[in-house]
Amino acid sequence: MDLEENRVESRHYAFLGFLTLLNVMNFVDRQLLGSFANFIVPDLGLTNTQFGLLTGLFFIVFYSVMGLFMGALADMVNRTRLIAAGLALWSALTALSGAARGFWTLAAPRMLIGVGESIMTPTAMSLLSDRFPASKLGFASGFYYMGVPIGVGVSLLIAGYLGPAIGWRNCFYLLGGVGLGLAVIMLLIKETPRRHVAVAAESGGERPSFREIMRTLAFALRNCPALGLTVAGGITTHFILGAATYDQLWYVQERGFERAQIAQWTGWVGLVGGVLGNLFGGLGSDRFLAKTGVGRPMFLFWITVAFAPFGIAYRLVDGDSIWFWIGVFVGFFQLGCFYGPTFSTVQELVPPGIRATVVAFYILLLNFVGLGIGITAGGIVIDALAARGVAAPYTWTLLVFTIISLGAAPLYYWAGRRYQADRRHLLEAVAARRA
Repeated sequence: MDLEENRVESRHYAFLGFLTLLNVMNFVDRQLLGSFANFIVPDLGLTNTQFGLLTGLFFIVFYSVMGLFMGALADMVNRTRLIAAGLALWSALTALSGAARGFWTLAAPRMLIGVGESIMTPTAMSLLSDRFPASKLGFASGFYYMGVPIGVGVSLLIAGYLGPAIGWRNCFYLLGGVGLGLAVIMLLIKETPRRHVAVAAESGGERPSFREIMRTLAFALRNCPALGLTVAGGITTHFILGAATYDQLWYVQERGFERAQIAQWTGWVGLVGGVLGNLFGGLGSDRFLAKTGVGRPMFLFWITVAFAPFGIAYRLVDGDSIWFWIGVFVGFFQLGCFYGPTFSTVQELVPPGIRATVVAFYILLLNFVGLGIGITAGGIVIDALAARGVAAPYTWTLLVFTIISLGAAPLYYWAGRRYQADRRHLLEAVAARRA
């Protein structure tokens, strides 16, 4: 690739920054229930199982299933307008959630929020792939996904500072209004030209239909094992990310922290650790690929292995131990490292015309399987252990899910080893299919 192809205009970096801001809002709104767990659970009289359904199954079913459709839609329609519509929908429903008076009145908007939020990432990643060259896609993906730790951290800070001051309901109303304002700005931004569509137009081709997009996705999964291994590794990683929804309850009930104070402290640690992790994961994985020629999933293999002892120790030590706070930091840092390498990898291992679709498919599996099992099963297990009189049910549940998630390491290893060969094979198969 020459210097001209590798150059990125400053306006593209500005656009990346705005998309990252929207992703921050995405995860602030999504994480609000978890961050306000110690406020909402007693206020509405929820069990851990009900809380798990609200943060897990009810949200994820709509988010994941609709995400696949929205990803395919993003490959066919104006993407900036699509994001604006999704942002407006989930922001309005976030505000509506603040009026909930019980389990079912919170469940209804929570399910539909998933429809709006399912639009954001597949569409944004498709836009970024048309503004950034492949050599910088890991950075762009990692920077965009700083929205995860920043969003999670900001939601905790809102719970820790604004929650006691104005109440959790007013926080929901406020954030919904901010999101609606940002949706208006997004509506005014023009669509980004699609590189593969421009090439197809020059050769007399047409934009693919939904059925053709689905067929191409199935073709890529069959002909690229590294893609399937990367997806499986991400799903396995998300088991503990789902169970970690109960962290705020664990901090208060089994580690003795005050609910507003621990939200503040973990918010600041998460913000710093997550942002550093995203930058390290995005830039580090790009450099790792350039220097070694081995796929980015191998980078995640080494990250997973190196941080495994900290993740286990963190669940076993007391809250006043230095290892506890190291564990909090490492957890957010490792989460940040995840996004850039995996989302750039899955886009590189499919034909360009289905990038938004494969991201949506990946998100579907991460959420529906990984988070869905982690959150929903975690709540059920915690309630079951507590009912049987088991001491520290949160601790044991979170520790088990931590260990299960370490199964991602061998999946990342083999995905990294196969990356280059599988990518060549896929490109050859795509060329032969078109011939």
